[in-house]
Amino acid sequence: MRSVIRRRVTTMISAFLLQSPPLSSISPKHHQYSLLPLTTQRFLTASHSFRLRTFSTRSIPNMQDSASVSYLSQREAAEIDETLMGPLGFSVDQLMELAGLSVATSVAEVYKPSEYSRVLAICGPGNNGGDGLVAARHLHHFGYKPSICYPKRTSKPLYTGLVTQLESLSVPFVSVDDLPEDLSKDFDVIIDAIFGFSFHGAPRPPFDDIIRRLQTLQKRPVIVSVDIPSGWHVEEGDHEGGGIKPDMLVSLTAPKLCAKSFSGPHHFLGGRFVPPSVAEKYKLELPSYPGTSMCVRIGKPPKVDISAMRVNYVSPELLEDQVESDPVLQFRKWFDEAVAAGLRETNAMALSTTSKDRKPSSRMVLLKGFDENGFVWFTNYESKKGSDLSENPFAALLFYWEDMNRQVRIEGPVERISEEESENYYHSRPRGSQIGAIVSKQSSVVPGRHVLYDEYEELTKKYSDGSVIPKPKNWGGFRLKPNLFEFWQGQPSRLHDRYLFTYIAVSWRPVRLQYSLQEGNPAWIIRRLAP
Repeated sequence: MRSVIRRRVTTMISAFLLQSPPLSSISPKHHQYSLLPLTTQRFLTASHSFRLRTFSTRSIPNMQDSASVSYLSQREAAEIDETLMGPLGFSVDQLMELAGLSVATSVAEVYKPSEYSRVLAICGPGNNGGDGLVAARHLHHFGYKPSICYPKRTSKPLYTGLVTQLESLSVPFVSVDDLPEDLSKDFDVIIDAIFGFSFHGAPRPPFDDIIRRLQTLQKRPVIVSVDIPSGWHVEEGDHEGGGIKPDMLVSLTAPKLCAKSFSGPHHFLGGRFVPPSVAEKYKLELPSYPGTSMCVRIGKPPKVDISAMRVNYVSPELLEDQVESDPVLQFRKWFDEAVAAGLRETNAMALSTTSKDRKPSSRMVLLKGFDENGFVWFTNYESKKGSDLSENPFAALLFYWEDMNRQVRIEGPVERISEEESENYYHSRPRGSQIGAIVSKQSSVVPGRHVLYDEYEELTKKYSDGSVIPKPKNWGGFRLKPNLFEFWQGQPSRLHDRYLFTYIAVSWRPVRLQYSLQEGNPAWIIRRLAP
């Protein structure tokens, strides 16, 4: 759901709302909070033009219109391979490693191991089969449980080495005779790495029977074909109707002509190794790859039934005796675990406010500190959220850590932090972010990016001598003082674990609570909620 699509922007007709950067657009390299959106920051360091880039998240690959991508004939595909392995110095095992990694990352983009862990890679005797062996190894490291069906092994060192690597990981090899007739009972994903673009003639045993079985599959397991769906003609596609119908096609280097006939929901391209000289010689139009990804989605996104979209969460139980009596300690525990798990933007949170006319508003901001006194973030006091909090000083925060199936809700009154605290944090930020806070009149309407760029450039020159950049008077921090926490842990069949902490002040009258408390001290009532 982590493309470099360029559009020339000549005018900004609608309001350009400069709000806090959303979770999906913040680079992990930017540890300090910035008032300018990431796209604006990138623009300010680029050439003085009006080209706009949109960036995708790690889990959503780049998208390229298939009509603008080049397709290769069988002859061209063979010539490109010869060129890569000849004058350009690539070896077969290098290309196979890159191809297999591309297949594995494409699978991981769509079919998550929590739902599609059982993978069967059916590998043919040639290079396409080698790609499948490499893909299976990477999928093992990605958290899947691959099995290999490799009926026609070759004695070449390259292939025996790939087998040895898989055996060292205890990846099981399954013979054709041991494959169940109904593959859907034992596998969630089948990788079709049987035949590549050099295959000729009709499929021979045992692959003809395997293809027959794959043709009869309904919804599960899903089929992922490597470069050429088995049984298809490289250029004419499944013209005789004897091939399989994969759910995903991973084209390598560039899609082959048969890919024009592919009608499945997921078409990816892997091949981030094509040198410019090859692209120029064959006039290849290839998409840009996002970030560090080895794959890129091409074609139109799949049509989905939104009502059928659901995830069956699998998480450890969160039992009553495992919950800290102090919700701040419980939050710190979960926050530290999310950081240790390497989750991106662990401190990103949805901030919800309401104006004096009771209209709610939400946006993503970054948490910059928390303790028993509250949760702190920084912004322009004259922004929409700043204005809302001046009119109605109450807010709600929401943290969502998808990979851990956890979310935390926090509610309470909000106050401005001291000017000294705001000054200290402001001057701890990168100088570019300090200037950005001055340039950005958050939530105000601007006629175009050039206005921001020009002021940013002017201030950069002004403070190029390293002098102190003054903090804007209308910029600083807010602190939410919680009176409610809710901790949510996803569980199968929607029987989630939920715990609600409600703040009270214990008076002289005894209060019956889940945890023992001293009279006269602030306390939290803890209740388990129905999911």
